[in-house]
Amino acid sequence: MEHKLKTWPVYFFDVATGMKTFEIRKNDRRFSVGDTLCLQEYDPDKQEYTGEELKVKIDYTVSLDGLPGIPVGYVGMSIHST
Repeated sequence: MEHKLKTWPVYFFDVATGMKTFEIRKNDRRFSVGDTLCLQEYDPDKQEYTGEELKVKIDYTVSLDGLPGIPVGYVGMSIHST
């Protein structure tokens, strides 16, 4: 399954350069190992998409429920560029 996700420029850059190899998101889409995330760069100051996209695959998921400071329903995902 492919999921389109809004991503702020600083995080988009870090994923694009390989510095960031994880995502933490609300698990409202039932993310699963093998799914593709289509990260769409979004400028929050201009409140618009930049047109840049990159695709990554989910290698691993872990529920973050019960961790201090994390709202219920969030998931951590290990990702790699496709």
